[in-house]
Amino acid sequence: MFEEFSAGYYLGRLYVQPRDGDHAVIHRTDHERMNERLYSTGEGVERLDAPLVMKLDGRHFPVLGEEGVPSGTLGLPPTVTETDLPDRCEVFLAKPDRAAELLRYSGYEPGGVAGEAV
Repeated sequence: MFEEFSAGYYLGRLYVQPRDGDHAVIHRTDHERMNERLYSTGEGVERLDAPLVMKLDGRHFPVLGEEGVPSGTLGLPPTVTETDLPDRCEVFLAKPDRAAELLRYSGYEPGGVAGEAV
């Protein structure tokens, strides 16, 4: 779903759709797979529910896993983007070090999402 793009990001294509709610979401299984494949180090017990950090239209935002979202789809609340959403678009996924830095700057606390945009 995502491929190497640069030192700080992976690049992928997702269907994008508006959604009601407070945060961006993808299907829970997709979220866990991306966490495991792209963020885990393979050492010890690691969280697979920590937010991913994605970038669309120049804006970073945390993405959580949620049931009921179609696989391969990114659901965005109005607080993330106000532009017309394309059916499918390129989305950047921050690599582990960049994601941790962005989450730290946004005030993320494990167990919750502190800020909508990072």
